[in-house]
Amino acid sequence: MSLNVVGHTPGPSGPPERVAARLPPLWAGLAGASALLSFVGAVAGLLAPGRVYAGNTMALADTATAQDLAGLVVAPGLLLLAYAAHRGHLRAWLVLLGVLFFTAYNYAIYAFSLSFGPLFLLWVVVWGLSVFALLGAAASVPVSAVADRFTRAGVRAPGWFLIAAATLFTLLWLSEIVPDLLAGRPSTSAAALQLPTNPVHVLDLGICLPAVAATGVLLLRRHRLGSVSAVGLLVFLALTCGPILLTPAVTQARGHETTWSVVGPIGVVAVATLLVLARLLLSLRPIPENHP
Repeated sequence: MSLNVVGHTPGPSGPPERVAARLPPLWAGLAGASALLSFVGAVAGLLAPGRVYAGNTMALADTATAQDLAGLVVAPGLLLLAYAAHRGHLRAWLVLLGVLFFTAYNYAIYAFSLSFGPLFLLWVVVWGLSVFALLGAAASVPVSAVADRFTRAGVRAPGWFLIAAATLFTLLWLSEIVPDLLAGRPSTSAAALQLPTNPVHVLDLGICLPAVAATGVLLLRRHRLGSVSAVGLLVFLALTCGPILLTPAVTQARGHETTWSVVGPIGVVAVATLLVLARLLLSLRPIPENHP
């Protein structure tokens, strides 16, 4: 698929006119479809949780409801970002990658971990759409243009932050996994959810945290791929904090046993991530007037 690149083309009166890269309509359309269907799924889950999440443990159902609440905000945002990226807004394009990653991540958990139910096909479709949209949108990013706009950016702080975040969560998950393995018992967190394994551990240790750490290293080395993926992964980290922070409120509203101790640490991580993300986005300088 061809991709427009940042450059100039003669305007109607002769002077050069800037043409910005745009997210191809196929990937924008898949992202938009993913957003619309995920919004429908979130609304259905909130209106009929007893039917949608029947067969799951109370803890897993509460977690899914917290994710549905987050989805009421994330899905419209995803739709707007897809439109803006298609219109050629580079910041929106980079943020879109993180929101698509977050959507694919969460719907993988829905599809593979929640009990088979009325929204199963919707979960599978949203997962597939978001995965393909993410791959297409990432492959279509004008890498050179992004790297050029980050050349003067302060990337060291975001780079070290990504490495630190990946290390922190890796050690946190291993602090549960390793003792369980050594004791020869099932996963503690998975057993509480009545699942064979914890899907968060699988996705984080297998895909997400290595990607976060690698992006941090690439940023520090000023590699172009680090510039392209850093914003999206910071967005992903910030969004993953949302459902975690909402879960205690959901459990308390339903009269279930509630643990608020996680709110403080995750709240700090969320605020720090947003600050680093804002700094990185603001450091994107405009395309110079004499850009070739």
